Amino acid sequence: MRIGAHVRDDDPLAAARERGAEVVQFFLADPQSWKKPPEHPHAEALRATDLDVFVHSPYPVNIASMNNRIRIPSRKTVTQHAEGAAAIGAKGLIVHGGHVTKGEDPAAGIENWKKFFERQAKDGGFPLPILIENTAGGDNAMARRFDMLARLWDAVGEFDAGFCLDTCHAFAAGEELVGIVDRVKAITGRIDLVHLNNSRDEFGSSRDRHANISTGTIEPEVLAAVVAAAGAPVVVETPSDGQAEDIAFLRQALGG
Repeated sequence: MRIGAHVRDDDPLAAARERGAEVVQFFLADPQSWKKPPEHPHAEALRATDLDVFVHSPYPVNIASMNNRIRIPSRKTVTQHAEGAAAIGAKGLIVHGGHVTKGEDPAAGIENWKKFFERQAKDGGFPLPILIENTAGGDNAMARRFDMLARLWDAVGEFDAGFCLDTCHAFAAGEELVGIVDRVKAITGRIDLVHLNNSRDEFGSSRDRHANISTGTIEPEVLAAVVAAAGAPVVVETPSDGQAEDIAFLRQALGG
């Protein structure tokens, strides 16, 4: 079981060493912008590393959106970041499931995801797996509640879409973590990455506020059980001061 953390993007390898991480995740550009990612200054070292490398897409991305001013740049941004991630040897690009707005039909958001994969498939596909991540809130979200996730997967599963399970997001969305791996795999058939985060808020809060493993409202043993069941690489997106301890706890809990 390989365990690591979301780290600063200027020198992710040094950050990994500081935490004893075997997996690193980071942004390729400003996470609040649509900017095309520049060549990473440590691209050669990242390609050569034995760490598992993952890249997270910027936060404004919303492939499901009905708004052309959001959906069109979202498609471009994901495509550009997928190319940038592949250039550093990343194993996947994480993209939030997105949402439509109040009064809009969620089926249209699902169709937008399908069209995105269809168009890319006609151009030869993505250069690495696109990992859709479950989200914490929003009544019209594509990947918050698992009944909607099932509808999304019916549309995109044929394109080999990957899945990233975030424990804080699921907990905040009102999805029980006990048995969650089996429920997810029954829908997607896979879990490619786990974002192992505790929550600062209560179950079903719809609030996406991460906590370190020992300080949140989710029992640490429950989080360790999710990791054990998933059998996938793990990234903690917890406050940086406690990430080394989070990684060490998981290794100990898993007998590593």
